[in-house]
Amino acid sequence: MNDFPKITPMGERGILIEFEPEISEKLLRKLLFYKDKLEEFYDEVNIEVINTYNSLLISYMFSIENVYNEVSAIKELFGEAKIGKINNQQIFHLPVCYEVEFGWDLEYISNEKNLSKEEIIQLHTKPFYTVFFTGFLPGFLYLGGLDKKLQISRRNQPRMKIEKGAVGIGENQTGIYPKSSPGGWQILGNCPVQFFDKNNDPPCEISAGDKVKFYSVSKKEFEEISEQISEGTFQLKKENYEG
Repeated sequence: MNDFPKITPMGERGILIEFEPEISEKLLRKLLFYKDKLEEFYDEVNIEVINTYNSLLISYMFSIENVYNEVSAIKELFGEAKIGKINNQQIFHLPVCYEVEFGWDLEYISNEKNLSKEEIIQLHTKPFYTVFFTGFLPGFLYLGGLDKKLQISRRNQPRMKIEKGAVGIGENQTGIYPKSSPGGWQILGNCPVQFFDKNNDPPCEISAGDKVKFYSVSKKEFEEISEQISEGTFQLKKENYEG
């Protein structure tokens, strides 16, 4: 695939824009830049632009009358755009309790990777993870940057229920379950922070391009933070950064 993306219709209400088949922060910056351009371009049209690792999907709330014209307009927009810096990105510092009652797979990971629990926590809390996109649940963050020493396969048999806030790893990614659901990631701990609220604008404060840094908390600190969250007094630590 050349530098110019492949643009194809997706049914009557969608257009898929595919970039180079890779996972990288360089490509993520390109995706987010073009996503912003598309949202500006369609400012008065009811559409949604969703990014994955290497594509953008424009979802229209109506049937596209002339797909050829739409594709041509997107190509022209991309041809004129000059990729610059991505603004308004933030670093979010998230508490995680790695106690055994939350870290269901700590012992398995320890045995498989020949690492102590303390080493696992240290390796997991060290990186600044990049938020590549959100899904498969509302508010589920796909975080890249997991240390190679922690990279491990998903479970052969997914669990029928993963607890809300569970922090897991799978292959080269880590992520947090924003609500209880089935899942197959290896679970390290739990984060009490609320990641999705349909009554907020936006519903998920953390978005693609942001950074996440985990820090370890005790069970007592976890309970104190949970209480603060329920009372609406918890202050999530965050800061701006230049992307």
